[in-house]
Amino acid sequence: MDLRGSHTIGMILPLYLIFYFITGSVSKESCDSPLVSALPQSAFTSSSELSNLCASHGPGFAKLNRRDGAGGWSPLDSNKYQWLEIKLEQRTEITAIATQGRYGSSDWVTRYLLMFSDTGHNWRPYRQEDSIGAFSGNSNADSVVMYKLQQPVIAQYVRILPLDWNPNGRIGLRLEAYGCQYKSDVVGFDGSAHLLFRPDPSVTPANRDVLSMNFKTLLNSGTLVHMEERSGHTLTLELFRGKLLLQLRKGRGSLADFHPLVSLGSLLDDQHWHHVSVERVRGLVNFTVDKNTQQFQLPESWSHSEINEISFGGTSAAGLQKSQSRRNFHGCLENVLYNDISVIERAEEKQVSITGNVSFTCTESIDVPVTFASPGSFLALPWVSGGESVSVTLQFRTWNKAGLLMTFDLQHNAGTLWLYLSEARVRLQIHKTGRIMTDITAGASLNDGQWHSLELAVRRGRLAVTLDRTDSSTASTSFPVAPDSQLFLGGCPDTEHSSCRNPFSVFQGCMRLIRTDAALVDLIRVQQMLFGNFSDLQMDMCGIVDRCSPSRCEHGGRCSQSWSTFHCNCSATGYGGATCHSSIYEASCEAYKHKGNTSGFYYIDVDGSGPIKPQLIYCNISDKAWMVIQHNNTELTKLKVSSGINQHLAHFNYSADVEQIQAIITQAEYCEQELSYHCKKSRLLNTPDGAPFSWWVGQSGEAHMYWGGAVPGSQQCACGLQENCVHPEHFCNCDADSKEWCDTHSLNILLLFFKEHLPVRALTVGDINRSGSEAAYRVGPLQCYGDNSFWNAAYFNKETSYLHFPTFHGELSADISFLFKTSSSSGVFLENLGIKDFIRIELSCKYCCGFSFDVGERSFWSCERWRTPSALNDERIWHHVRTRAERNVKEASLYVDHHPGAVQKAPADGHIHLQLNSQLFVGGTASRQKGFLGCIRSLKLNGKTLDLEERAEITPGVTPGCPGHCSSYGDLCQNHGSCVEDHSGFTCDCSLSPFTGTFCHKDVSAFFKPGTSVTYTFKEPYELNRNVSAQSSSIYSDLTLKGENVSLSFRTSQAPALLLYVSSYYREFLAVLLNRNGHLDVRYKLQHNRDAEVFRASGRNLANGLLHRVSVQRLAETLSIQVDQHAQEYFNLTSDTEFNAIKSIVLGKVSESGEVDPEIARLNALGFTGCLSVVQFNSISPLKAALLYPDTSPVIVTGPLSESSCGSSLHTNPYAAETTHSLTDHVGSVNTGEPIVNAINSDSALIGGVIAVVIFVSLAALAVMARFLYRRKETFQPQEPKAGKTDDSPETPFNTDPNSQSIISDNQKEYFI
Repeated sequence: MDLRGSHTIGMILPLYLIFYFITGSVSKESCDSPLVSALPQSAFTSSSELSNLCASHGPGFAKLNRRDGAGGWSPLDSNKYQWLEIKLEQRTEITAIATQGRYGSSDWVTRYLLMFSDTGHNWRPYRQEDSIGAFSGNSNADSVVMYKLQQPVIAQYVRILPLDWNPNGRIGLRLEAYGCQYKSDVVGFDGSAHLLFRPDPSVTPANRDVLSMNFKTLLNSGTLVHMEERSGHTLTLELFRGKLLLQLRKGRGSLADFHPLVSLGSLLDDQHWHHVSVERVRGLVNFTVDKNTQQFQLPESWSHSEINEISFGGTSAAGLQKSQSRRNFHGCLENVLYNDISVIERAEEKQVSITGNVSFTCTESIDVPVTFASPGSFLALPWVSGGESVSVTLQFRTWNKAGLLMTFDLQHNAGTLWLYLSEARVRLQIHKTGRIMTDITAGASLNDGQWHSLELAVRRGRLAVTLDRTDSSTASTSFPVAPDSQLFLGGCPDTEHSSCRNPFSVFQGCMRLIRTDAALVDLIRVQQMLFGNFSDLQMDMCGIVDRCSPSRCEHGGRCSQSWSTFHCNCSATGYGGATCHSSIYEASCEAYKHKGNTSGFYYIDVDGSGPIKPQLIYCNISDKAWMVIQHNNTELTKLKVSSGINQHLAHFNYSADVEQIQAIITQAEYCEQELSYHCKKSRLLNTPDGAPFSWWVGQSGEAHMYWGGAVPGSQQCACGLQENCVHPEHFCNCDADSKEWCDTHSLNILLLFFKEHLPVRALTVGDINRSGSEAAYRVGPLQCYGDNSFWNAAYFNKETSYLHFPTFHGELSADISFLFKTSSSSGVFLENLGIKDFIRIELSCKYCCGFSFDVGERSFWSCERWRTPSALNDERIWHHVRTRAERNVKEASLYVDHHPGAVQKAPADGHIHLQLNSQLFVGGTASRQKGFLGCIRSLKLNGKTLDLEERAEITPGVTPGCPGHCSSYGDLCQNHGSCVEDHSGFTCDCSLSPFTGTFCHKDVSAFFKPGTSVTYTFKEPYELNRNVSAQSSSIYSDLTLKGENVSLSFRTSQAPALLLYVSSYYREFLAVLLNRNGHLDVRYKLQHNRDAEVFRASGRNLANGLLHRVSVQRLAETLSIQVDQHAQEYFNLTSDTEFNAIKSIVLGKVSESGEVDPEIARLNALGFTGCLSVVQFNSISPLKAALLYPDTSPVIVTGPLSESSCGSSLHTNPYAAETTHSLTDHVGSVNTGEPIVNAINSDSALIGGVIAVVIFVSLAALAVMARFLYRRKETFQPQEPKAGKTDDSPETPFNTDPNSQSIISDNQKEYFI
């Protein structure tokens, strides 16, 4: 033997030992041993068995893979009332179940329920994922179908209830259960006893405390644990109305000192074991009941406290008076561990103080409940008592407000008694021949899921109904009230021959302890069909489920329930859908803009269905949609020398919280924030070598030393980067330490724009403690525009191409939304696959959009049959697809555009997790078949946007981005505004419209006084002015018009009045005026040698101070006039039809020289007093040119003229918040002198606030008066919400071609030269 062999053995032996210990450990910890195969036949029982002379079909032969007897169990009759039961040797941990059919037969079970019990009574159904109770069984007699239980079950009894079986055979079953031994230490309390455990004081307290136990009880209230800290603080865990409450009491005070911390669980008084644990890591607590956990923070005083003593099962009488339940626990505790110390073992060893009667066994009373679960459920009991008195008592629990509890026909045909729930109260009525003989009610709020006792008693002509032993109602009867032959509970048989009639709802809930004349009804005999009759009952179990604990309602929705379902009240949450899952608000101002909204306050939900709450944010909508987030001080704030203060620290609290702001900044295309600093002998950066005196704190809490206009890390001001500081040796003007006011940015407002550092959270200003030092700063609001998710798009040009992303996790709830446009009639938008499960959204035909998903063998949704009324493959239009798969509890839905949605309710038996494992394919499938051709945009899954453009950059057959937004959003441009394409959206060009604003929706109005004149001029005809140099702001007037299109709005009380005057170099004119009666006249003079023709609209006085809209159109000799929304009136000109060489368009007073028609001259002497708005002559907008572009337009203004809102007629914006306020940043003018500010600690702030309030109230009063005065005004134009002023492009303010009558394309524009 050489050293190499010895060395090899030396290496292998440790590896072998490691493998041995690992496999030994795994073997020891595995819990999958067979539990049934070794049991004797006496451990098997069943509802019945098929008798056969040749072989036995008894339950004892129902062992997996056994062939003895008849090869398995078969009941006498194959119906839904059969069951097979197995008693294990002891309480055991069960981890799996396996089934087979009966050997060599056509008998097998295809679907079954699995039930467990500790006592052979009070069965508990096993629920997969808390909802699905049924297991899929076998498809033949010999194959084995095994299920590993998601949560192991501890029980001694197992029962199988067949639901479906082979239709060509009978029920046939063999089975095996798998698991392992279960160690259990139990202690029983009778409601007057408790254990007192004191931790060892010599042990150093750990930072982590863990208390865990199991409990079971039939009573809904009682104190389980009472912990007391050395300082006297107590922590109490108590059961109250079936829920566990964890409460803190500070000090040794009274009941008022109790502070409820958290409530968890429901219906915990069901006599089944429930697990509870309280884990404390310093001040953080994890509180768990069964599978639900809540986390919360303890007060600081408890973070490092030491537990002095713990009482289990209750506490002293004095302590009980300070609890909610005011009683000790009555029931059993199991495996009580405190920091891995077994309290029950210590109690058995007499190391724990015991007060009262405590037993180390769990003695359970046998109460047999019955569940009325379906509309066909009823229980019929024979009535055999012949005495004069009648007594029926029972207990019930339900979530329903209505349902029949009991009915019977009275003896001697005296009528029928009904005892039923109505509006959660018990009501008793006795009817006879259509008349109500007796009508009484008792109780209230009986649909709370708690057990309630009910007693019906008749003695000596007195009838009494008593609820919970306290609430009683009575009535006198003049006839005997006793059942004739049968008593029906819960409902009536659905047969023609039954005497039972139920005009009310059926009862859905549980009953127990049913007594007739004090005799307890044996429900086990009823189940064995030895007594009474029943249908669709679940015997020996209460199947009530609390669907609101934990609540499936998201985002703060309020949960309410009935027996079979629940409802979420989503009001005031900002979310909608069956479970308040989907946001009802848009994710950005960009999205609101593309719904046609204008500036105002809007709720923004930046992550859709995610956890971030909606926030009210101001949207400043112009060419860009800015989100403006204010904070507590956007004023320019002045600082002066203060005694003892070396630095000034300012914190900025924003209108949105940190998480919301972070999400907004991440999603935005660009963000900025003004940060300006003004100084007087106050250094800022102390550059180039010194430590900075001042800095600001950004998003992540880091200090930054660069200022507005500079770049991160530069430690400079803008002038330092631009090398134009007043003193070149400094990087900031303020560092020159000048005794005069100066600033960091000269005359420009400089901005911070590095998104990762925004917003400014705090500002520290130093160097203000020297004599003569002063400073002022301004931190503006955070402003962001753009939405990276809204325009994120990809174009799929090959059917075999797709984008792939990580697996979609939508196990229980999912919402998917996106926009698409295509010319194809079919294609898969997205697909995600699992081993069996899948989810898919596709265009299945040009009218059909399909959403389907499959969960195991349950296809919850397939909407291929749903069709839209219009084609979806029109290529030019973006179509919006929204799906919600709130499969966990309620429904799935599909919405396309604004069409009514398709909704499908979830199956009544609950939900299964959607288990996907492939990549998510977008625009195609894993098989590269049925791919989508076209554009997909803004794809969001559960509120998170997928970056399509990033993946498209590296994917063949897919290109990032999609053009053609005007085809979908062009209609938002109003009043002849034209849509202009942009990479990320569009803008409205209002140059050919008399309107302005984001969507060419804002009217341009001005108030005229008698001396006000607006004259839009045209240059003389070329042949008349050949030798005169042209002005840059005019055009020649060589055109001959054969038609005009004039429109304007006005408001005046003056009559007569000249509204509009168009003159010609050949003494021709057009005038629109009000005559002395206030009627509208249109005067045409198209031949200088003929008098003007007058055309008068139907007699209406328009000089009534209301807003009126006038439209005048002429084509050759045909003239039409329309006032407001009245019908057009038609006239014919008899003179020439050509309008030659236009000289000017005049609004207000005509100030031009030359011969003027006498009637016009007479009107002109008066001028015009009133409002003119949205004036247009063909394609020229003279009022808009005068107000918005006076420097680049051939317009002359004399007299006072300013833009006004006098032509507005506002309607409330339906998408904006109810209350909106103007958003104005008050910036003081800053120059070399002292900045105008609101100084700190100055009374001017208070005075300014008072003045602002007075002004606001005055303006509000004026607005109300104006609305009252003009409430009857009429207008022809669509009434739009008013937005903030938005200038149109100054390069092309309007069309200057007077011959143009309509806007057709961009090539019709003429520019001034």
